[in-house]
This record gives sequence, structure tokens and C-alpha cells, in this order.
Amino acid sequence: MSDTAVEYVQRTADGTWRITDSRVSLDSVVLAYWDGKSPEAIAEEFPTLSAEYVYGAIAFYLRNKGEIDQYLSQQAQQWERLRQFSQSQHGPLLDRIRASRRPAVGDEPSP
Repeated sequence: MSDTAVEYVQRTADGTWRITDSRVSLDSVVLAYWDGKSPEAIAEEFPTLSAEYVYGAIAFYLRNKGEIDQYLSQQAQQWERLRQFSQSQHGPLLDRIRASRRPAVGDEPSP
């Protein structure tokens, strides 16, 4: 048995939180946890993560809930600002792309 502590979550240079040795954000794991997914189900969604790392990330979140909840709130605000900017700069193009993906009236989806 190893006495070495494992660090499951790391803060990156740009201030975001990532699961150690992966590109998976802590945000993704916490949001899946909030959705009621089990750690095993979360690990299945992110093949680069083991169940151990998902449990470790959730434990980190629970231990630092206030700080991480504040961080997640700031992230949500940032994404909303980016969405609004994108819509203001590229709205007509985005609308055309979205419209081209919708089935035409009377078209039925393929089985």
C-alpha cells in the first residue's frame, strides 16, 4: 500500500480547474454529479478518467464547495457573456446554420 497522496484536481495557469492528468474540466464532473449521475457513469462519459479520479474530484468539490460553487457561477457568467457576444457578432450566420439543420415542414425524420 502506498502512502503517497494523490492529487485528483489541479488549477491551471489560466485559473480553470481540471482533473489531474486529463483535459476534463472539474466543471464537467460537477455538473454530471449535480445531474445525479454516479461516479461510474461519469467515468464512462469520460474514458480518460477512472472511477477513482471521479470520486476524488467529487470529494475535492465537496470539501471546497463554497469556492468551487463561486468559480462555477463565474464560469457560467463568462459563458453567457461569450454567447451574447457571439450572437451579436455572428447572429445572422448562426441563424442560417441553425435553420439549415432543422427539418423542413412536412419532412419526417428517417427511421
